[in-house]
Amino acid sequence: MKDIKQYVEENKQRFLDELFELLRFPSVSADPKYKEDVLRTADYVAGKLKAAGADSVEVCPTAGYPIVYGEKIIDASKPTVLVYGHYDVQPADPLELWTSPPFEPVIKDEKIFARGACDDKGQFYMHVKAFELMMKLETLPCNIKFMIEGEEEVGSDNLGEFVKANKAKLKADVVLISDTAMISLETPSLETGLRGLSYLEVEVIGPNRDLHSGVYGGAVANPATILCQMIASLHDASNHITIPGFYDDVESLSIEERKQLNAAPYNEAEYKADLGVNELWGELGYTAIEHTGIRPTLEVNGIWGGYIGEGAKTVLPSKASAKISMRLVPNQQSDKITALFKQHFESIAPKSVKVKVTPHHGGEPVVTPTDSIAFKAAEKAIEEAFGIKPIPTRGGGSIPIVSLFERELGIKTVLMGFGLDSDNLHSPNEKFDIANYFKGIETIPLFHKYFAELSN
Repeated sequence: MKDIKQYVEENKQRFLDELFELLRFPSVSADPKYKEDVLRTADYVAGKLKAAGADSVEVCPTAGYPIVYGEKIIDASKPTVLVYGHYDVQPADPLELWTSPPFEPVIKDEKIFARGACDDKGQFYMHVKAFELMMKLETLPCNIKFMIEGEEEVGSDNLGEFVKANKAKLKADVVLISDTAMISLETPSLETGLRGLSYLEVEVIGPNRDLHSGVYGGAVANPATILCQMIASLHDASNHITIPGFYDDVESLSIEERKQLNAAPYNEAEYKADLGVNELWGELGYTAIEHTGIRPTLEVNGIWGGYIGEGAKTVLPSKASAKISMRLVPNQQSDKITALFKQHFESIAPKSVKVKVTPHHGGEPVVTPTDSIAFKAAEKAIEEAFGIKPIPTRGGGSIPIVSLFERELGIKTVLMGFGLDSDNLHSPNEKFDIANYFKGIETIPLFHKYFAELSN
């Protein structure tokens, strides 16, 4: 551990400078205008993998954005770790809410502010630097493979085909991912599960053109009003989702399991203060920790229709739309939930409008084993680096490819994230604590060390 800390200390500024270079690429996969920037980001990542000591580095084309692959095979008889990450980022909108430009990283209060700082550039780059460290110190104890993709933020549509076509290349004993959060540096944690996802767009269509709200208002259904009514009906007074069959496959945790989950440190007053809200909201009968970890949800991610420019325009819009996501828990299936939503949403539409439901992407919920060699290696690594054993938690987000790796490669995943829930992922002013970045670089080599030792 002493050599690890010394190497990180001696290279701190360079590690930050390189991450800042990476963060300056506006690699927004959702917006075609950033295509060239996304491609340049892939090339940058490939170059840094080569510089760190990886062999067989490739920028592998797909039907969408490329996947960066690299490896270091020191001994075919030794265990192999497959590191996954993504170099694409969420759109930075709304830009006016950023306190500094999203693709010009800055340090404030010992935190790096930039789009992608935590999700996932800062976190996957820890693995590149940890690999460099092990190569320079000649302490790499097992084989390592890297697969860094460019479409995670738009559903990883082409990753499945790549994995299926490259099973031999990707053969490994475990997948290691840092794209999740821990409670804090003082209370480290390891996520043991993730929720799945069903993401779709709905459109309510009324008259064949926008109408004068004085001439036609009151006689013709307003699609924006109807859309709001339909969305509001998707939750009842207990904030329970009203789609028939939605909860049929939901896994129910035992009283003891719920007790263990709620043992994680939680201060509701601090939670509300951080978010600037006076009261929390959620399904009746569950705690905030349970709401965000073990219960399914339905959320409106965006809604629009009619005139939204400056000033006034008295218009009855011809259509209104919304983007909706549903987070799913173990035993729920994204395709089934998407179909149930579509059937229900169409059934509650009044005859005065037409409804269109367009699925975008989805992913399955996962639970990772806590008795595996890999999980125990992660526990030991964090305990040595942080001086305290990590708490197992359930993550509220989704990484759809975790179930893909299990299905296609037959291997489990360890979710060893170093971000914080307060890092503003997908929001303006995304950040990543400098201390977390360096602590990750220190901890990752210990995972490889203990994984190799426990595998023998």
